Amino acid sequence: MDFTSATSDYEHWLGSFVPLQSDDLRHKHRLMANPQSMFPFFRGTYYRWAQHWPRVCAELIVAPTVLSVGDLHVENYGTWRDTDGRLVWGINDFDEADDLPYTQDLVRLAASVRLARRARVLTIPFRDACRVILKGYHHTLAARGGPFVLEERHPELRAMAMHKERSPIEFWGHLSRLLQTPGVDLPPDVKKLMIAEMPVKHLDAQYRLRPMVGVGSLGKPRYLGLAEWAGGWIAREAKAVTPPATDWAYSRDLGFRSRAADAIKKASRCPDPHFKPHGSWIIRRLAPRCSRIELQHLRNITDQTRLLTAMGAEAANIHVGTPASIPAILEDLDRRKKGWLRKAAREMVAVLEHDWHEWQKSTAEGGAGKRK
Repeated sequence: MDFTSATSDYEHWLGSFVPLQSDDLRHKHRLMANPQSMFPFFRGTYYRWAQHWPRVCAELIVAPTVLSVGDLHVENYGTWRDTDGRLVWGINDFDEADDLPYTQDLVRLAASVRLARRARVLTIPFRDACRVILKGYHHTLAARGGPFVLEERHPELRAMAMHKERSPIEFWGHLSRLLQTPGVDLPPDVKKLMIAEMPVKHLDAQYRLRPMVGVGSLGKPRYLGLAEWAGGWIAREAKAVTPPATDWAYSRDLGFRSRAADAIKKASRCPDPHFKPHGSWIIRRLAPRCSRIELQHLRNITDQTRLLTAMGAEAANIHVGTPASIPAILEDLDRRKKGWLRKAAREMVAVLEHDWHEWQKSTAEGGAGKRK
């Protein structure tokens, strides 16, 4: 199946679970065709990655299976506040969680680093990046986990997370501008969930569609609840949940399912009390200090090394949620040839790059990339 046909088929499948937002899909298609950077294409096409993975990395699919993130990449990490108000860092998107070989998350993370280097957002040599990802992963897996609470420990990560450019004024200014758009009637089940997650009952919140957010989830309904309370703004988001793209890629007819709640519950992490999977919706708090560390804010290779080591470690924090697989993974890692991660990431990027060029051509010719 060529890429444009795969995209059409995947979106038709996705639309059988949720009503897709056509404006968001068109925006996603434009981002995917960006000739300046392949990274938006990479983020928006996990479904195609899932198709290529068994063929391109056949020697890796026999690795031990764990409950995995699936769509792991360098922008799939962020911060939140725990129940004690502490700043926590870790993986913050589990839309594509599924039972997969542990190698899949690591290769996808490394592939995203390769593309971030192409975009000159990261400068660390790719060989070194793969090495430190594996170092962080192996160390934390062997330790059976280690959550990232950015208080007295991890001061360097805390400094990155508290970067001065993450301004609350700009954050709330951006969100509150959505109030200039028309209001929306929430589906009854969504409104009930949103109200339940507000800090007090009977809060006068305003609800809007939250368009053009993210890349991979563009097209799925997202709603914003915004209110002023006790001297400042608060916000909640409801995002539609769909089955993982691996169900489509592997032709699995399992109906509606999501492994997001399982992945969060079983992982070694300090939980986000405001990240709540509820069946076909995820409700979460939006706040200035609940966002990712922007790679362009990293000062030097030392900071990049620290962050990528932590990213590998946090992948292990998710994988230890399948404890029976840990001994087999450690044995498998020791058996792998040096450079296996770098080689696999390069090969996956290469096949996706072919798809990227096909999509650009289709868009330029007025084909699938411009369908309405």
